[in-house]
Amino acid sequence: MKSIILLYDPEEEELVEEAIVPKLGADLKLKLPFNTELTVELGKDDFVVTYLSDEQLKELLPIALKYEWRIALLPHPKLVHGRQGFGVDNDLEDCLEMVLEAGETRNVDLLTVNERPVFNTVIIGESLSLMSTSVAKNGWERFWKKLSYFFKLFSVVKSHRYILEAQDKEKLDTAAIGMVIVQHGKSNLLSRKVLEDSYINDGKMHAMILAPKSISGLLWFGLDSFFRRSGKSGLPPFAAHIKTSELSICSEDAIEYSQDGILLTAKKLELKVSPKALKMLPGRHLDMEGNVSEEDVFKVKVLPRGEVRDELLKRKLPLIHHASTEEFKELFSSLRSSARASNSYLVLMVLSTFIATLGLFGNSSPVIIGAMILAPLMAPIISLSMGVLRQDKNLILNSAKAIGWGMLLGYLCAMLITWLTPLNISNEEIMARVRPNLLDLGIAVGSGVAGAYASAKEEIAKTLAGVAIAVALVPPLAVSGIGLGWMDWSIFQGALLLLLTNLAGMVMAAALTFLFLGFSPFRLARKGIAYSLIVVGVVSMPLFFGFMDMVRENDVISKLDGYQVEGTTLRDITVRGINPVRLAVKIVTEGNLDEKRLKSIKNEIEEMLGEEVELEVTMGVKVF
Repeated sequence: MKSIILLYDPEEEELVEEAIVPKLGADLKLKLPFNTELTVELGKDDFVVTYLSDEQLKELLPIALKYEWRIALLPHPKLVHGRQGFGVDNDLEDCLEMVLEAGETRNVDLLTVNERPVFNTVIIGESLSLMSTSVAKNGWERFWKKLSYFFKLFSVVKSHRYILEAQDKEKLDTAAIGMVIVQHGKSNLLSRKVLEDSYINDGKMHAMILAPKSISGLLWFGLDSFFRRSGKSGLPPFAAHIKTSELSICSEDAIEYSQDGILLTAKKLELKVSPKALKMLPGRHLDMEGNVSEEDVFKVKVLPRGEVRDELLKRKLPLIHHASTEEFKELFSSLRSSARASNSYLVLMVLSTFIATLGLFGNSSPVIIGAMILAPLMAPIISLSMGVLRQDKNLILNSAKAIGWGMLLGYLCAMLITWLTPLNISNEEIMARVRPNLLDLGIAVGSGVAGAYASAKEEIAKTLAGVAIAVALVPPLAVSGIGLGWMDWSIFQGALLLLLTNLAGMVMAAALTFLFLGFSPFRLARKGIAYSLIVVGVVSMPLFFGFMDMVRENDVISKLDGYQVEGTTLRDITVRGINPVRLAVKIVTEGNLDEKRLKSIKNEIEEMLGEEVELEVTMGVKVF
């Protein structure tokens, strides 16, 4: 038989009398309404059960700690953070049964900030509300709550200076939009997503410091958080993680923070985990033990320091991150080097065009792909895009020279091979590159983005982007050279248009990518971006008509393929031309076709398409 002392909220006395007191029965020794001047002497076997709100429980805990009371928590409607932090079940009857059936209490760690107990979460920075809000029980309620906090995420987007000092670590002077500090992984939405190896009795707290360098980075984080499935873990790329037992946070200005939903202000925060300080009956959902490392964690490499920190503190977060001087110097030095037409660049250009031209004559896709791997065109094109973005005349001139010399040697190589090769009939690989359309421009844009992004990110292999650039440039360059060698102006002009479109599209896309990554302010970049957009717009006009022709061809084929007319079936439709429509058609029939039936078939096709057509007919006879 237990000896239970019930402390309850006076405002909930009616519910206590109806639902709690009868359930405790003979085990109930005493029931007392809680007040701040409460004095009660407990015997050795007495057990304190509370039905209190968060605010009341915070007043009670110092007393319980001082006199080493054994306590258990019941789910009061306003015990939100205490219930979540200590794993208390929402169902009152289940909690009462657990209290009556439970044996001994456990010693539980307690997190405090400035000596005030923390049940759930300390939040520094209002813009982190999305990730630190509690999860509503109802699905739709949870959805709308997350949506409202998502918009609040961007209401305060300015970094603040913080000086952090963890146990046995040097002081860290950084800038961040805020922090979320919890005692264990199940405290709130953010910690559940990123902390898998934590539990309440490991003697540690977890501080997650968020330091995005742009609104776009914060937006991506908010979207990822909003749609992230439960079970998917991992800190955002701009977040640091400190796991320690003691942490000091101070700032030049007063720190505005939220402790378990209560807004407070302090010049300095002293956070400390007191091991095994509280004697309590743990909630059903509280992890008391776990197989985790007891080592402190100090993953703070992503936090801004020095020049980057000072730039973030001067103003609100920019729309896009502006690269620091250190980041820019390294890339710009590499691009200047890449803009030169070195001997190795010219040799690789000749070899790649040589292989691509032979592959085109042989109608071999694998050989053409091999030529792409050798192509060195990425380097000067990406350098040209940076020159256009930053209006750097020397970089533009050097890059253009390198591209020009490479293309000239490629043309000479392709023409020479064409003269030496006794083949003068176009095949599928050649013809595929003489009728450019908007889809080819899309390929060029993707290639330009890949090249610029790979150049800016050290962790990405540059060869991958090199192949992407080669896909859009080397084959049309070789086809254009073949057209010159044959003196076939239709092939030359079509492949040249594709080559120029791809070049313009890649330069524009790469420049925009560098702008988005913060390698130039918009005021400096707008002139170059405007010029590149105009060039792309001009060359896109014939591409639009080519795309409409392709749509028209597909429409004709879809209408006629398998169509039955005059007892025959149309198969293998090929569009030879679109203005006028010239078709190559296989007609499958059971017998011979005379001229009269052919004209009748032609007339019905024209009636279906609504225009005159020219037919090239191949006969196919069914044999039974």
